[in-house]
Amino acid sequence: MVGDQTVNGHEAILRQFVADGVTYMFGNPGTVEQGFLDALSCVPDLKYILTLQESIAVLCADGYARATKAPALVQIHSTPGLGNSIGNLYQAMRGQSPLVVIGGDAGIRYHAMDAQMAGDLVAMAEPVTKWSAMVVDPSSLLRMVRRAIKIATTPPCGPVYLCVPQDILDAESVESIYSTHVPKLASKASGEEIQAIVRLIEQSSNPIILAGDGVAWSNANASLLQLTELIGARVYLADGGDVNMPEDHPLYFGSTGHMFGEASFPITSDSDCIIVIGCYLLPEVFPKLSDIFSPNAKVLHLDSNPNNIAKNHRVDQSLVGDINGLITQVVEGLGEASEAVRDQFKSNNIHNRKLKEQRVSTIESVYGLKAGVKDEDYDGKSIFMASGEFCRELSLQLPSNAVIFDEALTNSPPISHYIPAKNLGDKYWTRGGSLGTGFPGAIGVKLADRSREVIGFSGDGGSMYTIQTLWTAARHNIAAKFVVCQNRSYRLLQANIRQFWDERGISHHDYPLCFDLSTPEISFEDIAKSMGVAAERVWKPSQIKPAIARMLASTDPYLINLVLDGDVHPELIGVHCGQ
Repeated sequence: MVGDQTVNGHEAILRQFVADGVTYMFGNPGTVEQGFLDALSCVPDLKYILTLQESIAVLCADGYARATKAPALVQIHSTPGLGNSIGNLYQAMRGQSPLVVIGGDAGIRYHAMDAQMAGDLVAMAEPVTKWSAMVVDPSSLLRMVRRAIKIATTPPCGPVYLCVPQDILDAESVESIYSTHVPKLASKASGEEIQAIVRLIEQSSNPIILAGDGVAWSNANASLLQLTELIGARVYLADGGDVNMPEDHPLYFGSTGHMFGEASFPITSDSDCIIVIGCYLLPEVFPKLSDIFSPNAKVLHLDSNPNNIAKNHRVDQSLVGDINGLITQVVEGLGEASEAVRDQFKSNNIHNRKLKEQRVSTIESVYGLKAGVKDEDYDGKSIFMASGEFCRELSLQLPSNAVIFDEALTNSPPISHYIPAKNLGDKYWTRGGSLGTGFPGAIGVKLADRSREVIGFSGDGGSMYTIQTLWTAARHNIAAKFVVCQNRSYRLLQANIRQFWDERGISHHDYPLCFDLSTPEISFEDIAKSMGVAAERVWKPSQIKPAIARMLASTDPYLINLVLDGDVHPELIGVHCGQ
């Protein structure tokens, strides 16, 4: 119901979203949502961003939600559409993105008939969402929508799925429209709880901080920095996709990694006080099953999500609530530390800053230009560039408020080295192991703030998951920029299998040919042009500076296909049976 006028559910649900401040709907239309989509003409304040596959709609919305810290609306088709979305809903759940996903259904009256595209949609969505439900009565439609928005946006945030059958939407809406109330977490713990945390930090001589996305979602970056500098602790990003600390800060030591727990163990075991904030420990693909801390270490955990605490490993003290408020209380408590404790904090600062200086980056030697190789020798066929020179030049031309969406994976080190993120919202990383996030994520971030230059980096393997994103950028004139790091391989899989070999004592040998993307070679610049996006190919150093200048000067979407060195064997493809 709109005022005294009765409307059906199709229009009412759209007006409810507008009442909650939603301005974009990311989607891919299907048969059972036709009435719902037809009603868009009655609600001009809601703009539909058309994508060419449901997973792209989810990823664009994910980027938008992460940039705005507000709910993002996704429209998908019924069973096939939800199936296409599952992998990237998982990414959104790991990244705490408040997505409200509306899924179509032919109608409740058809459920008993095993109709085409019928299925248990709620059950399909449950493993990859914070909440999943179906509207079963017209009088509860808007109530369920508001519940979905509330659950998605209540910390810890996450995606929700709401199935809206067509016969429910066809019925008249009898509910009033009003904005959704979202409860806030308490920002204060008791004095006794804070003092217990403070005492353990004061008794330590080598504290470290493991910070996750809960910091960013709580807008706790400034308070985390204050705590870090006060006690002189090394900070590591753990299970994160957002900026929690300036990447060039002398106490920021990068990520714990996401693949192998054995690789993270030297970090987690080298401390007598581990302060975990806004994540759980540690969700690697191959996590370490035994204790990851030194025997006498104290483990402290601050989080908005109680399920994160002591999920996999022991914890000595914990606090649950608004992370920003909790850190602020701890900092205030530490401000009363004795002179001896303050001296220890100073010692921590000096020691760890020197450690950072000693971690002399090898990035320029690994990702830079080859010694003795002339520009004309780089042919993009037998002699290739690495990505460091491109990133260095990009850093010189980028405006100071530019945003990077980094799904470059094996080329992420030079991006972070040359273009370090300094503030929340300067950079986003892929989450949950999903590929294809870089380009649609950049579109979502650009929609959140069109005044900022946004560049999405992706590998050649990852970009092919969602290459249709370029069409959406052109259609809606979303002037994000895109860089394909084309090394003609699944380079990350090559790195991971080396670890596999090393753990099992297997001698190194040729990589499986299914990791090789060299034949036939993909022309990303041609694909981009066919979708209405200007593009060019860069394969030698002399091309880098003018190509970047053209890309940044463009007021339209633009793509650079950066041809890089890879470990591939095109001569073997097609030689062996099945390869």
